Amino acid sequence: MRRLYLLLTLAAIACGAPAEDRPEMETEASAVPDGPRVAIAPTAPDQLPPAIVGLGGELQGTNVQYLAADPAAVGYLAVPEGAGPFPALVIVHEWNGLVDRVRQVADDLAAEGYITLAVDLFSGRTGNNPEENMALVREARGDMTKVISNLDGAVSYLKSRPDVTGRVGAMGWCFGGGIALSFGLDGVEHEATAIFYGALVDDPEVLRGMSHEVYGTFARLDGGPSPEQVAAFETAARAAGIANDLHIYDAVDHGFWLHVDQDPAVRSAPALDAWNRLKNYLGRTVG
Repeated sequence: MRRLYLLLTLAAIACGAPAEDRPEMETEASAVPDGPRVAIAPTAPDQLPPAIVGLGGELQGTNVQYLAADPAAVGYLAVPEGAGPFPALVIVHEWNGLVDRVRQVADDLAAEGYITLAVDLFSGRTGNNPEENMALVREARGDMTKVISNLDGAVSYLKSRPDVTGRVGAMGWCFGGGIALSFGLDGVEHEATAIFYGALVDDPEVLRGMSHEVYGTFARLDGGPSPEQVAAFETAARAAGIANDLHIYDAVDHGFWLHVDQDPAVRSAPALDAWNRLKNYLGRTVG
């Protein structure tokens, strides 16, 4: 399968933090449930989303069990205010699991007008150090059929909601970026794939399985993927006829976008450009 190509490379630089308390659980998607909503308040062109600069507030979404085959996989759903229907996003966590930084990003994306489901690929577990994180990643990558089924279930959950337009995109960071690409190649039909410094593919024949434009944000100082690997991915995508919006940002390294607050002087400008590119990409693919 195409996804097996993505088992060969793995970003190994840590990002993220331990999980914290979670909100109440929602289990039904066949009708629009009562529950918390996120006020629609899109960022201005010169404004980054609060979560990635360390200013994410109290969680505004709901925990959801979206996968009958794995009740331990508890995602986080953020829904914009209003009747909709809204386009939807599946977002995939980093190597340490579904933590509050990712949940806060889901809230920020809901504020942009997207029903956003942050999935859980580690069945409720998170890592607290590199060794634990890598153990979780190896376990997940050792059964990519289960991973793809998890994401298929997330898309089905979203499309079953009457407040979703039916158009769904997937995005992720680091481990999650590579998984988003795997899902774009092997998962159920969806309309967008956004990769932030994740494992890549350099075989045009493999990439012919992608049915939509791909977005990618990468870092010049990153070793996984390196600039050379990004260039090979871009060449393969072009050879496969896959439209793409890929960019390597200078002076930043792995993890720069989701954790701007770790070095705001260096990371803010490239993160803002990547954010505005992402907003435009999502607008033309699922929005």
